[in-house]
Order: sequence, then structure tokens, then C-alpha cells
Amino acid sequence: MRYVRKALVLGVLAAMSVGCSSLSDVTDGDPREMTTADARAELQEQREGAEERAQEERDRARVRASLEGVTRAPHRSSDNQERDEFRNPVDTLLFFGMDTDQTVVELNPGGGWYTEIIAPVLADDGVYVAGVPHVREGDETYQRELADQFHNRIEQLGDLLGDISIGTFSPGDTVDLGETGSADLVVTFRNLHSWYNTDQLDDALQEVHQVLKPGGVFGVVAHRAPEDSDRDVRQLARQGYLPESYVIERVEAAGFVLEESSDINANPNDTADHPDGVWSLPPSLRGGEDTEEQFLAIGESDRMTLRFVKADQDRSRGADREEADGGEADGGEDRSRGR
Repeated sequence: MRYVRKALVLGVLAAMSVGCSSLSDVTDGDPREMTTADARAELQEQREGAEERAQEERDRARVRASLEGVTRAPHRSSDNQERDEFRNPVDTLLFFGMDTDQTVVELNPGGGWYTEIIAPVLADDGVYVAGVPHVREGDETYQRELADQFHNRIEQLGDLLGDISIGTFSPGDTVDLGETGSADLVVTFRNLHSWYNTDQLDDALQEVHQVLKPGGVFGVVAHRAPEDSDRDVRQLARQGYLPESYVIERVEAAGFVLEESSDINANPNDTADHPDGVWSLPPSLRGGEDTEEQFLAIGESDRMTLRFVKADQDRSRGADREEADGGEADGGEDRSRGR
């Protein structure tokens, strides 16, 4: 009987030995070593993630320092610097992800308020492109006035801006912003209502989509109307305002995806129902001295600040939503009312 027990024990030990040998063959080592290797890989991944985040913070701090230095530079007038309180240029451009080595396109730069901040930051390693309204000889229009203002300001600033590129941007007519897919960032400040009012909005968005690289950013700042307004989009746009939800819908329908929105440029004191629209507020103060104090107390307009990314394909969530609704993105007056 002792011999039987001994044989059984030896058999069990032999089986265990074979099993362990098989497990060793599969795992190529002690199972505990595999767990340790996984832990090491996870730790390495965490370290690399931390290093990447730290580098992003360093880059952000570097760009912030450059932007802040330019905003305080003597080439900026005291009037322009006073408007920083409402326009928040440093935080706005950082929100859009601007960097010093990018190609940045600014659409309809007006008198160059943002140009004198963006272009010097890009002067060494980046490229600044201005999309200025196209005017023909003999034109006496508001667009001509804007173009003249911009060119005069550029001449005043001279070499400070670096070797900038001045293109044209008259959607539906003449546009030259550079090669297709050449821009890292396209920015526009308080222009969307104008494009809407002149039936240029869709053309403008198509041009932005074309000049941006895949994954490039479209940064939008626009006067914001309350979402519960009893006026339709047409009425609001004539007053200089657009609902944020409507802007998002139209931009996404053009092949972009909203990555993030911000209240950097929000002003809850702006009710968006002024006698002369947004131009009642500073800096326009269209109502004159009688209402100047009232509107100075409100400050500049309430503004949406939106960061869109060019989608990999021409269709976006907005375009998909348009097809599902069986109609166009703006859907007419009935769908836009109250947005």
C-alpha cells in the first residue's frame, strides 16, 4: 500500500511539473514577472504622459509670455490697450491654441487691432496672413474704408510686424489666403453677423475650410444674442448679434467640429436689445453723448468664443443633423426663431 501511495504522489508531482513547464513555455517566465512588466509599462506610460503635459504647460507659458510682452509694447496705443479688458487677447489666442511657429490667417482684420498683437509674435518663426476685403479702383464703400485703415496701420507699424502676407477675402468674389491646407489657425473677430447680412456666410466658411490643414483650428469670436430671444436670426444679425447655437450649427455644417467653447469674452450686462444694436455700446457709442454714460457702464458686447477643428471629412455632426432634419442648416425663420 505504501508503494501505491508513493506512486500516486510521484504521479501528481510529475503532472504538476509538466503543467508548470507548459505555463512557463506560454508566459516565457514566472507569471509574477509578467505582472511586473505590465506595471513597469504602465508606469512608463504615466511618466511619458506627465512629461507631455509638462511640455504643453511650458509651451503655453512661453506663448503667454510672448503675447503679454506684445500687448504691453509701446507700439500699441493707450486706446487699444484699454480695450484689452473686454477683448482679452492673450487668453483668447491661447484658447485658440496659437503658437509662435504657426501659419495664422486673420479674416477681415479691420484697423489691425489684433494684427498688432498676432503678427509680432509670429515674426521670427511663424507666418501671419491677413484676409483683407478686395476693392476695385474707384470703389467708395465701407469695405474700401476698412482696407484703407488696415494698409495705413501696416505702414505705421513697419518692420515690427515681420514679413507678413496680405491676401484678399471677399467671399463669393475674390479670395486669396494662401495654398489649400496651408494654415494652422484661422481667426475671425466679430465678423460673422456681417457675412450673414451680406449672404456670404456659407462662402466664407468654405474658404476657411479650404485653407486650413486637416485638424486645423477655426477660432471664432462673435457678438452673442440670448438663446431665448423672440427675434429671428435675421433681425438679430441686423443688430450685430447671432445666437451661439445657430453659429455652431452653421459652422459644423461646413465641415467643422466644435472642440470647446469659452466665456472668456462674456459680458452678462449686455442684453443685446439696444436702440442702435451692438453699435450702441463702446467703442462705437452711436447714440452720442446723451446715452454715452449708460452704455459705457455696460461695456463692450457679450461675445461667444468658440474653437472649431476642421473635420477629417467634409461632413460634420452639423451636416449629418441637417440631412436627418431633411432641410437646410438654417431652416428658415421658424426654426431659427428664439435661438
